[in-house]
Amino acid sequence: INAEYMGIFIRMLRQVTSCVGSAGCAPLRRFASQWEFVPLGAADPILGVAEAFKKCTAADKINLGVGAYRDGAGKPVVLECVREAEKRIFDAKLDQEYLPISGLAEFNKAAALLAFGDDSPALAEKRVVTAQALSGTGALRIGAAFLDRFLIKNAAVYVSSPTWGNHLPIFNDAGRSTPTYRYFDKKTNGLDFGGMHTDIKNAPSGSVMLFHGCAHNPTGVDPSPEQWRELSKLCKDKRHVVFFDLAYQGFASGDPARDAAALRAFVFDGHNVLLAQSFAKNMGMYGQRIGAFSVVCSSSEEAARVDSQVKWNIRPMYSNPPLHGARLVSTVLNDPALNTVWRREVHTMADRIISMRAALRDGLQKAGSSRDWSHITNQIGMFCFTGMTPEMCDELTNKHNIFLTRNGRISIAGITPANVGRLAAAMHAITQ
Repeated sequence: INAEYMGIFIRMLRQVTSCVGSAGCAPLRRFASQWEFVPLGAADPILGVAEAFKKCTAADKINLGVGAYRDGAGKPVVLECVREAEKRIFDAKLDQEYLPISGLAEFNKAAALLAFGDDSPALAEKRVVTAQALSGTGALRIGAAFLDRFLIKNAAVYVSSPTWGNHLPIFNDAGRSTPTYRYFDKKTNGLDFGGMHTDIKNAPSGSVMLFHGCAHNPTGVDPSPEQWRELSKLCKDKRHVVFFDLAYQGFASGDPARDAAALRAFVFDGHNVLLAQSFAKNMGMYGQRIGAFSVVCSSSEEAARVDSQVKWNIRPMYSNPPLHGARLVSTVLNDPALNTVWRREVHTMADRIISMRAALRDGLQKAGSSRDWSHITNQIGMFCFTGMTPEMCDELTNKHNIFLTRNGRISIAGITPANVGRLAAAMHAITQ
């Protein structure tokens, strides 16, 4: 460095050091943040509904955006079988050691039995790999990573139109495109089976088809048993990979076996399906984040290899899953008495949802509506696609303090005997 530049550098250094601690010194400019170009993320529409509901001061406000079960008084529910399981676990003074990568073995076995059935040949032949997951979302994410690693790179994951909002980012973030197949018919508020069949048929062979096992979210529209059989044959002819998202087993109809019928039919037909399970809805354990990911294989030897790779997918994600939720579900499902209590309780939850659907439809008729609201009772599960337009939804919120997403989806869990009459009157007022 020559003398001139050295002199400039020394004078600058003296100015900086003499300024430090001086009250009259202008603050030094901070370096630009590495994160200054990070954009603001889009708001979640469902969380936005919840925030708007909280801010509303009306005493008769109704929240139809909630994605969790509520009792007839609109309160959260902890199942008695879960409370008893918690008591037993506490009294046993169990340790809090790490679980294996694939989770609690007793839980995995019970989850697989619940999904595939006690008489499943695939289970008897040890052809099913099951790993504990962070609820249904985590199970889908494990499956997405597995597909990205072992399925041809250009194979897309086809999802229904519409589908659960988190399906797209889960598979997109794993490097998969997510084209849609037709599903909901806005004219009938039912299933567009013809369009669905055509789109699945026209998809490239070997594509992934993501199906909701029961209680489709957000529409509440499910294929009939006959339509499921036709879809199974079609997917087999096209050599599609079938991925079931089973988030509502038992919660939809009240019968866990009935709600798993589509999954079991596909396995019976020879599909080596992937499966994501959640115990948030059917056991009311939303905050425990407990679920399972399964893969059906062609042999026990293949299952051993797949099992090893599923573990390698999980290890860099979160190393191993949490313990408490798995112990709770395992205790409930593996104890005959608690299993019986759970089946009774999940049936009660399903029955309340079904009864509120009927009450809303009856209330609309009593209010004088001439519209066809049969889809409210034809649909199943927690959610209903009402057919209301975004403008109608805005009016329902702004004039009647009834909060819902602008696509017309309502959570039946938010309806109670105390508010169903007012809801029906308001819906009639904005749709007549």
